Amino acid sequence: MNPYLDITIRSVSVYFFMIIALRIFGKKQLSQLNTADVILILLISNSVQNAMVGNNTSLYGGIIAALALFVINFIFKKVMSKSEFIKNLVQDKPEILIHNGKIDFKTIGRLDISDDELKEAMREHGVEFYKDVKLAMFEIDGSISIISGNENLKQTHHKRKIHKTLGNLNN
Repeated sequence: MNPYLDITIRSVSVYFFMIIALRIFGKKQLSQLNTADVILILLISNSVQNAMVGNNTSLYGGIIAALALFVINFIFKKVMSKSEFIKNLVQDKPEILIHNGKIDFKTIGRLDISDDELKEAMREHGVEFYKDVKLAMFEIDGSISIISGNENLKQTHHKRKIHKTLGNLNN
């Protein structure tokens, strides 16, 4: 087999393995990297390098592996934007954590979000009490966005955007 084709196939295989692994281990870990997580990422990148390029440590081998990853990532993002099935398979939907001051303990427990994490997100958005939260969302990127009932608090446009799958929550 052509060694560069071999590198391409290996790189694409590792890419899909990493997508599956991240889907299994969850989005929360991506948004809240601590020292152990950074070390894990570095070790994973080192361990999968050999799986992608094998014994080929040439400049061309590295470039082919990187090119294969860029191309498959581009194609995969295009496929996800066109296919709801693939998108739903890979990405979670946003989850409501607090609605009109009422905490959804079942969702918070299932997502393994601690009280401290929720309070930290509230403080970042200038909200002190749960009762003042109009909407708290666990976003698809693993972040928690907060919309308060207080119109005087500054909130970014990004954080105020309501995901289309939620519909109208003012009912």
